[in-house]
Amino acid sequence: MFYEFNGSAVIEIDFLPSDDGSLYAGYVDVGELEKIYPQLGFSETTVEDCRTAAGRFRSGVEIHDRYNFTELRIISADRKHDDCVALYIKKNLFLVVDVEDNDGSIKQRFLSAIRRYPASNINLEKLIFAFFDKILYADVKTVEDTVTKLTELEEFLFSNEADDSFIADLLGIKKDLLRQHNYYEQILDITEAIEENENDIFTQENLIYISNISKKVERLREDSDSCKNTVEHLQSAYTSQLDARLNSTMKTLTVLTSIFFPLTIIVGWYGMNFESMPEFKWRFGYLFVILLSIAISTVMILIGKKKKW
Repeated sequence: MFYEFNGSAVIEIDFLPSDDGSLYAGYVDVGELEKIYPQLGFSETTVEDCRTAAGRFRSGVEIHDRYNFTELRIISADRKHDDCVALYIKKNLFLVVDVEDNDGSIKQRFLSAIRRYPASNINLEKLIFAFFDKILYADVKTVEDTVTKLTELEEFLFSNEADDSFIADLLGIKKDLLRQHNYYEQILDITEAIEENENDIFTQENLIYISNISKKVERLREDSDSCKNTVEHLQSAYTSQLDARLNSTMKTLTVLTSIFFPLTIIVGWYGMNFESMPEFKWRFGYLFVILLSIAISTVMILIGKKKKW
């Protein structure tokens, strides 16, 4: 489907956009693109790229004489899957190609974007801004939810209730934040290429709309990186807490060993059963060993308290 901004309204058209000076927007699937790309002046190699969804975020931007081309991998609002579209940008055309729109959400955002501004006050740069703004609309809430989740985990950690699931939650969040970082870097690559305007597709004074996209994405990336630093801090704190617990356990074992080690020596002595040991024939020998053991244990406990073991 293609749309024309005719100055008074946005109308759906049943013909291919021309270079007549009007501004057009389109949303097509790969099958439709394969039929129309020669008339639109697109390279066959770019169409080949559209046949397979990008497996990574950093796909880069191809600068051609009359258009720009890139693939955009998009993290879904629920963070459960990724969508993928290709973008063709000509001087009077913004074309979105559905490479892998799993739930149709990208198409809905495109339709919402083309109606954001009045048809009488629209240009290519505003149209691109509106599309990316719709793509990123849920990301602010996602970052806020991540901050809230990390705060809850921090409270959980310092209440000494953290267990094995705690570190698993942190690793899951860290993985999502890494994906978000790469996602934002990808969009910044695209906006940077647009702002460089090597093929003079864009109007210089209108590039401020592209700059606004860059600023928004940079803030999101910084917030995402800040969350990632918090995750690493919590991982270190959890490790330190485990070390502290281990040290406490080892300290307890050491104190117990210090108390009972002299008793072990006494048991060893009197377990040798030499006939020449006088205590064996002494009627108070048994009681003496008991009292000796109690005395030594008491002395060791007092020493431990004095040294604050």
